[in-house]
Amino acid sequence: MQQHKDIEAKIMTLPGVWLDYPFGENVAVYKVGPKDDGKMFALIQEDSMPVRLSLKCDPELALVLRDQYETVLPGYHLNKKHWNTIICSGQIDETTLQDFIRHSYELVTH
Repeated sequence: MQQHKDIEAKIMTLPGVWLDYPFGENVAVYKVGPKDDGKMFALIQEDSMPVRLSLKCDPELALVLRDQYETVLPGYHLNKKHWNTIICSGQIDETTLQDFIRHSYELVTH
């Protein structure tokens, strides 16, 4: 099971990423771009165990991942077509999770 700080460290290695709390102190929002106009690409529900990580995803891929992994769900409190919420309980290995994070990042930066 991956910890919040470990997942956050992976997210923060991407260029230009910064942390914000626009929805209150219970949701860490990771954005890229200018501070006044950054685009969010990852969210972590604070104090969730296991960690609940929401990531932007290509709509067709989002459906495939939901079928492939029982721990990948439609985005919690997000546009279900474009977001997945991943319950980081260990079903998805670290390398694959890093790929999901990079995919989300690339969707908002390209």
